[in-house]
Amino acid sequence: MSQYFENDKNIVDEKKLIKVKFYDKEYDFYTNNGIFSKDKLDYGSRLLLENLPNLKGRVLDLGCGYGIIGIILAYNEKISVDMVDVNKKALELSSLNAKLNNRNNVNIYESNIYENVRYKYNYIITNPPIRAGKDIVRKFLKDARYYLEDDGELWFVMRKDHGVKSIMKELNDYYDITIIKKDKGFYIIKGIPLKKM
Repeated sequence: MSQYFENDKNIVDEKKLIKVKFYDKEYDFYTNNGIFSKDKLDYGSRLLLENLPNLKGRVLDLGCGYGIIGIILAYNEKISVDMVDVNKKALELSSLNAKLNNRNNVNIYESNIYENVRYKYNYIITNPPIRAGKDIVRKFLKDARYYLEDDGELWFVMRKDHGVKSIMKELNDYYDITIIKKDKGFYIIKGIPLKKM
């Protein structure tokens, strides 16, 4: 089976429009086959969005998929949002969805994790692609510290049965880790990079 983070040309194209309600606002998103959570806002991403602080500054939506996290966040006009993914179909959908939702404060581009990222961010926010494997997930989370401002924060969601406790243990060497929320096996984690002595 092809994974959603791959650029698989054999995936049957089946673009569709979904409606997503988040708090009191309804959003429209185009999705397609081969993209994570193509039918709805998945529970982990919803929980992550619900528990984020009042953001300001520059935000990176890492592994943006069809853009649901970054575009919802971009309704906060105090921030600018960069959205990156390695999946070309996901990036096309993100661009389409930014226009569909009239969001002009987003910048969408291709990047294999941080490969093409050139800025530092106040927040890096991600629902990492578990099916890509532990090594990819580690790179998403461990390397975030190189792309955060001095007061920057990494925020991510991961399920208990996907190894969140072992990942948190590894990240303790690089971040001050806080569990913000636990719900239905999902953990919302905040990481603040440790200051170098």
